[in-house]
Amino acid sequence: MISTKQLTGMILAGGEGRRMGGRDKGLEPFAGLPLIAHVIQRFDGRVAELLINANRNSDAYELFADRVIEDAEGGFKGPLMGIYSGLRAAKTPWLLVAPCDSPALPNDLVSRMVAGIGEHDIGVAFDGERLHPVVALIRTSLAEDLATTLADGERKIDRWYARHAWCRVDMSDCPDAFANLNTEEEKIRLETALANDASGKKAAT
Repeated sequence: MISTKQLTGMILAGGEGRRMGGRDKGLEPFAGLPLIAHVIQRFDGRVAELLINANRNSDAYELFADRVIEDAEGGFKGPLMGIYSGLRAAKTPWLLVAPCDSPALPNDLVSRMVAGIGEHDIGVAFDGERLHPVVALIRTSLAEDLATTLADGERKIDRWYARHAWCRVDMSDCPDAFANLNTEEEKIRLETALANDASGKKAAT
């Protein structure tokens, strides 16, 4: 079993946020907190170090993480570059990656990913219908292989995963937890849904 000391967490916040009007999604307000703060709660106390992969607003992100790392290469080259940057920066054998725009991720995300990877090198969250490739547990020893893959021009995460011993980590009991927010409308819709769900739970107690 992978221990806390063997595990680095990283939140991907390095995108351009084009569908959010170019705004930095991780810092967008959501339910009273910056969006990224909700994801951080899933890692809190469960990893040896927390990284944030960000390509702007580093000073703001430094308030939330042990370290903020930029992409190893500039130019907003996508999440696979962010993952590589995390694999290279991590000081532990394992890196658990999650996106900054999924504020409803399971509270026990870390323990479930660790329990589900078995003897594989990569574990990817699976909601029963779809894989979520940016929610993944990855051996950091794969950094050199990924460097070569990126140098060859590959940008598709699933194609890189397929080259290695990977598995699905079953999250089919909570598919809604993996909703990610790309637009202002999606943000408002999920914020309202979560508020209604919380109100319903309070009324039931």
